[in-house]
Parts: sequence; C-alpha cells; structure tokens
Amino acid sequence: MNSQNQKNEISRRKFLQNSSLATAGIYLGILGMPKLFGNVLIDKEPKGIPDVKLNNGLKMPMLGFGTYGLSGEICQKSVVEAISAGYRLIDTAKVYGNEIEVGKAIKQSGIDRKQLFVTSKLWVDDAGYENAKKGFEETLRKLQVEYLDLYLIHRPRGDVKGSWKAMEELYKAGKIRAIGISNFDPAQLADLLSYAQVKPVVNQIETHAYFQQSNDYKVLKQHTIQMQAWAPFAEGRNGLFTNETLTQIAKKHGKTTAQVSLRWHYQRGIVAIPRSSQKAHIIENLDIFNFNLDDADMKAIEKLDLNRTQFPEWS
Repeated sequence: MNSQNQKNEISRRKFLQNSSLATAGIYLGILGMPKLFGNVLIDKEPKGIPDVKLNNGLKMPMLGFGTYGLSGEICQKSVVEAISAGYRLIDTAKVYGNEIEVGKAIKQSGIDRKQLFVTSKLWVDDAGYENAKKGFEETLRKLQVEYLDLYLIHRPRGDVKGSWKAMEELYKAGKIRAIGISNFDPAQLADLLSYAQVKPVVNQIETHAYFQQSNDYKVLKQHTIQMQAWAPFAEGRNGLFTNETLTQIAKKHGKTTAQVSLRWHYQRGIVAIPRSSQKAHIIENLDIFNFNLDDADMKAIEKLDLNRTQFPEWS
C-alpha cells in the first residue's frame, strides 16, 4: 500500500471511529427506493439488502462483496466474514486469481449455496467459443460449485461473439442463471446486441462519484440492462474518502463518506460491490439502508463528476 492509499485508509478509519456506525444489528428500516432500470422491479428481502429483478427475472442483491485484490488466506477470511455479516452477492473473476479461496470461503460459511449469488468472469485469454466453455468449467472447479448465478465477459477483447455464443448455450443448459458483460462501452454493447440471442442482464463498469458514467447510465436504462459498479470508492483515489463535499454530507447524516458513496449508488439504482479486508469496514459498508440522501445531497455529488476514469492503467 502506497503512502496515498495509507492516508485514505487512515482518514476512513478516523471518520468511522467518530461516526454513529451501527454494528451487527444494522438491517433495519430500508428508506427510499432507488431509480429503476427500465422495467426492473425492486423487492425487499428479510436480510435487509434489497434485490433487483434482472431482465430475465432473476433476483440479484443491490449490494455485494467484491474480491479484486484479495488473495490467499486474507481473501478466504474476508469472504467468510462478509457472508457472516449478511452479504449474499460475492463477486470474483478468473484473473483475480482467488476463485479457489472464494470457493473455500463459501463452503466454510455454512450458508446454503442457493442463498448466495456468485459471480465470476471470463478473462481475455479464454475468449472464443471452445475456450470460453473450457474457461467456465475451470471456474466451476475452482469455486467448487455446480453452477454460477452470473457469468460476465470481463473485457470486450478477442472473439466476443464466440464467447457469447458459448455463454448463451451454458445459460440455456442451466449451468449459468444469468449472463452479462463488463467494461463494455455503448458501441461495444450495440455490437453484441446485434447478434445476441440472449440479452445481457448486467454491465459491470467503473462507476463512482468522480466518474459517474452518465451516458452509459442512460443507455443501459434504455436496454433494461442493470448497471453494476466496480471500484465504487475509486479505491480512495483522488482523495475520495476525504472529499469535502462527501464529508459534509456524511456528517449531516451521521455516516461515513464510504456509506454516503454506496447510498448514492443505491439511490441511482446501481448495484455496487465494495471490497475490504477489514471486518469493521465490511460491516460499515452494509449500513446504508437506514438513511436517505435528499435532492441537495444528490445534486452536490453530481457536481463531483470529473467524467474520466481514475484508473487509466486499466483502460
């Protein structure tokens, strides 16, 4: 962790210590409803995390646990703690190199597999019809599961058409409950839709206060494709955890900047998958359903948009 990330982490912890963070009993009083993506409906579940109904009818939690950057025992421990805290959506990918640990954590958690929503992603090296099927089977073996709830093309590279055909067949065979994409821009999405027999249910893209993806947001709504945010905190880049606007809104509601950021995603109807290896933060990130950002808050955050990626090295 470099010095800037350390400062961001310290700032977040300090704010957490001074906030009115609820502990294990956080799942009370879900306030306000998010904007809907087209005809998508929202349901409330007893566990407290609302579900979004995807365009194929499948329900997916509006808040999940991301595992990018987690590995080994830390990954396994973090996923177990996340499931114990109440997360049911777990997001991983082949290229993360942690599918084995995520699979072990799922078994260790003791939670019925049917109660979990497990996502993984097809990497560029496995693009193409035959390779995609082999890559998928490898993911199943590593996760030690019989099916995936959601499988995404991680990046629009290589033989996307062949990959999508393979995924459609796996979907129709019941090996995947839903298929989608990640990091596709509107033009790339339009190309896929020109030949797809099954419409993607999700597009997982970089989304946070500094890169709000307004055009993609509108396009995905038009196609009833659920928008999902990776790096919902921009990994603390550009001082997101100490941003003055977010800090003032957080103080107003007795929350942290992280909670305000996640609540902002939720009220836009965007599924977020924050990641943390710290148990306190794992719990903190769930505590977003008992307050509501008003119009002034939402407009203030809207003004933070820099309309550019905070991860140029990933472009």
